[in-house]
Amino acid sequence: MDKKSEEFYERLKAELERSSSWPALYLYKFIVPTTVEKVQQVENAFDCMGAVIKTTQSKTGRFTSVSVDVQMKNPQEVIEKYIELSAIEGIVSL
Repeated sequence: MDKKSEEFYERLKAELERSSSWPALYLYKFIVPTTVEKVQQVENAFDCMGAVIKTTQSKTGRFTSVSVDVQMKNPQEVIEKYIELSAIEGIVSL
């Protein structure tokens, strides 16, 4: 992981520790290129976690917004999921 990403995740973790008591519901938001495979990869990452997943295609249909509402144990678990999903080509975390 590069230095910039590392610093971002450290700041996010500190913010999550301050702002929530854990375990807590966390809302992930991603944008992925619209392919069944990419959307499925995001959905599969939250399989068996009781997540509520909503997808919305962009007007042009080139991208899909994926919102995931899920109970997470702690800020570190939130960060680990972001890192896991960053391997998906073309994904943008919001």
